[in-house]
Amino acid sequence: SPRSARVARSIGAPTVNRSNPVRIVALGMGWFPPEHGGLTRYFTDLHRTLDSLPDAEAVAVVTGPAADHPSSVVVGPPADAFLGSRLLGLTRAGRRVGRGATVVDGHFALYSLLPFLTWARTKRKVVHFHGPWAAESAAVSVRGRVATRVMLAVERAVYRRADAVIVLSSAFARRVVESYGVHPGRVHVIPPGVDLGRFTPGDRAGARARFGLGDDFVGVAVRRLVPRMGLDGLLRAWAIVARDTPAARLLVAGDGPERAALERLAGDLGLADHVRFLGRVDDDELVELYRAADVSIVPSTDLEGFGLVVLEALACGAPVIASRIGGLVDALAGLEPELLVPPGDVDALATALRSVATGRAAPDAAACRAHAERFTWTQSARRQLELYAPSTPEPLRTVYVDHCARLSGGEIALDRLISALGDRVSPLVLLAEDGPFADLLRAHDVPVEVSAMDERTRDLKRDQAARPALSAVWSTATYSIRLAHRLRLLRPDLVHTNSLKAGIYGSLAARLARVPVLWHVRDRIADDYLPAPVVRFLQLAIRRLPDGAVANSHTTAATVSNAVAARPAVVVDPYDPSRDATVRPETDALTVALVGRISPWKGQSVFLRAFAEALGGTSARALLVGSAMFGEDDVERDLHALVAELGIGPQVEFRGFVEDVEGLLGTIDVLVHASTIPEPFGQVVLEGMAAGRAVVAAAAGGPAEMITDGVDGLLTPPGDIAALTAALRRLAREPELRRQLGAAASETARQYSGEPVRDRMLNVYAELTGNRPSPHRAAHE
Repeated sequence: SPRSARVARSIGAPTVNRSNPVRIVALGMGWFPPEHGGLTRYFTDLHRTLDSLPDAEAVAVVTGPAADHPSSVVVGPPADAFLGSRLLGLTRAGRRVGRGATVVDGHFALYSLLPFLTWARTKRKVVHFHGPWAAESAAVSVRGRVATRVMLAVERAVYRRADAVIVLSSAFARRVVESYGVHPGRVHVIPPGVDLGRFTPGDRAGARARFGLGDDFVGVAVRRLVPRMGLDGLLRAWAIVARDTPAARLLVAGDGPERAALERLAGDLGLADHVRFLGRVDDDELVELYRAADVSIVPSTDLEGFGLVVLEALACGAPVIASRIGGLVDALAGLEPELLVPPGDVDALATALRSVATGRAAPDAAACRAHAERFTWTQSARRQLELYAPSTPEPLRTVYVDHCARLSGGEIALDRLISALGDRVSPLVLLAEDGPFADLLRAHDVPVEVSAMDERTRDLKRDQAARPALSAVWSTATYSIRLAHRLRLLRPDLVHTNSLKAGIYGSLAARLARVPVLWHVRDRIADDYLPAPVVRFLQLAIRRLPDGAVANSHTTAATVSNAVAARPAVVVDPYDPSRDATVRPETDALTVALVGRISPWKGQSVFLRAFAEALGGTSARALLVGSAMFGEDDVERDLHALVAELGIGPQVEFRGFVEDVEGLLGTIDVLVHASTIPEPFGQVVLEGMAAGRAVVAAAAGGPAEMITDGVDGLLTPPGDIAALTAALRRLAREPELRRQLGAAASETARQYSGEPVRDRMLNVYAELTGNRPSPHRAAHE
């Protein structure tokens, strides 16, 4: 779908062909070797690949030492120098080589902060998120709260200023969004590569001889020895395996503060003859270690961004057992699922090890190698090069604000609008509650954040809104300030509010955050719909707060046209049915339905009285589809009583909420819309028309704009029971008329498909964002 992988937007492999190379300055921690670790290996391999591309010029700035580095690497102060000296030295070195740079790419937040604040401020800034620095530091060492908060503040400052954030996996994409407030549209998942020339299958017997191994069952774990790597759990699982397989040998490569504790644990578990700690190994030894292994184990318990060791082992033909956590899931997707185990589950890990030892689950060396070959550095570098200097316009980063998470008309319309906008917009929906609407968005891969609002304020009724309690005013104000802070972190191009309540607090927040805001008016701002004081307040708010307004129909726009300088743009709600229109067999009993939430103004009582007059005592059936919302349950009880009073109980069915409205419309003959006051738009009318049904609607509001009376539907005066009765009798007598109206209606409904609606809304967005650039775009203009 056009919205797939929204939380972790990936850049597809492009064809880059530029006459001028992209000039990149990369800010790293160190150079591999002598600086060890996954981050520096990644940085080094990526830089070498970028530097080899004909359409890129890459310069790396790193701390020393950096033995055997190419001329494109500038070595700053040593890694053990005083912190201030390091930061100033790296910043000066970056400024010296970065004057003509197209993009500055930071690989460590601390070393990126000063450049981003100074010489790189006006350049395109990209950040690689390799992991949460503050969280990882707190996990491996005892630090005070102040130090941890400073680290977190540095990270947020850097990620907030970045035009794009590169992560290696979807798990870390979510982490960046949730922990640092980065808009999903700035987060790009680009997996790493592996050096397929260095890490290759080879002489297994020779590799085993190098480590003094025979025909043993050999496991290897290449890890930094810190708690989150889960090596204590691996030792306990290996003890279980060793009881059944005396010739099981585990080789642990790597060093760290937990080494002594792990060696003691191995002794306590009786694994002295089964486990060997190798310490740090060089690249040649590492390749031989993988070649000697029956399995490589990555038992991490937290903060695993991808796991380069996974690709290295697979490239050498060794299968991998890993925790089902973080980027390890992405790295192993498509291989044997039994080899992903719950993190920290010793028994599950032992079971997986036994499966490999007995040959039941492990992929062979060829399959492992083939999987690794999907991850090349050239492919990864090409994707990043396109991100450094995009050849196509970037999606408009838009935050949609709504107070409601129930599936009412405005929320369904927003879901359809986001779908219609497709990849032209990178959306994030901020809701004041969780619920079915949030679930629907997530199912459609739309990122959602829930920031709970006080329930009494969120569910304030229309009559209460005329004289709201002081607590509600205070709650709205504090919520707006909280939302403004969130928007400043997200740095969107535009805020789009989707309801009247969201229009108030969302516009206030956007103003405070200095982000253009669009108020989508989906309700008529009129005295017959809202209390008069609320109407005056909303018209004043729409005049003062948003940068622009859009209405879902001309009827809605007319109610606010006097409140804004220019008449609001009219953008109808899009609808693309998933089913083709069908014709109902004439032999079936006539079925008439009214679909909509149960409310006095929706006209269910008008419909029931007209149905009783026109079709009572016949074989015809009436369906009431929808449920009561917003505290109107007494209305539904009154409707049940009315059905009994009219004597049509056997003919009437209350269906309640129905998720598959399209499917239901395929089972009826006539759709009735009977609102007693003008409907702002009337989505269900459009759905019925698209389904090829004969529609009878009230001749007011949005439905009257869609339907031409007698051509693609019938219109009756709102609340006129006699007129609705006559229309139902006519449709019951004339099946050919029903077919003609339904066929014409389905043609009319095509005008509301997603593409024209998308273009109209994008034009509205362009006017707003063009007149007042958002902060992140203004920096480049």
